[in-house]
Amino acid sequence: MIDVRLQQEPIDVGTTYQKLANAKFGAVNMFVGTIREWTGEIQTQTIRYTAYKEMAIKELSKLAHEVETKYDADVIVIHRLGELALTDIAVFIGVATPHRAASYEGSRFIIEELKKRVPIWKEEVDTDRVRWGGERDDAH
Repeated sequence: MIDVRLQQEPIDVGTTYQKLANAKFGAVNMFVGTIREWTGEIQTQTIRYTAYKEMAIKELSKLAHEVETKYDADVIVIHRLGELALTDIAVFIGVATPHRAASYEGSRFIIEELKKRVPIWKEEVDTDRVRWGGERDDAH
């Protein structure tokens, strides 16, 4: 089972976990990425996520299929789009496998590759500036 989505609505972790629960699997690893207030000395107010949706879904699906094939896994990847507040969930990655090591490895692979390969952009509105993808735009 693979479920890959981009959505504006909040991510319901409990409901999403239930989709991964399966007697076939002994491990479910869930990574939940949230909006944090501080990055070093930079204070974030909000974050806006945008995406090239068709390409993002295609790339997320590729990542999920790689993990499904390698680890005999069920995979769910949900990424929020739009404006998010502090503590909001930005991304949910769930990997269910027969054994725990594979679920950890699959989840880690997806989040690391998502940041490299998936066309989702992060605009961080700080208390005094705007940053794109973590890069501070001090020219404005």
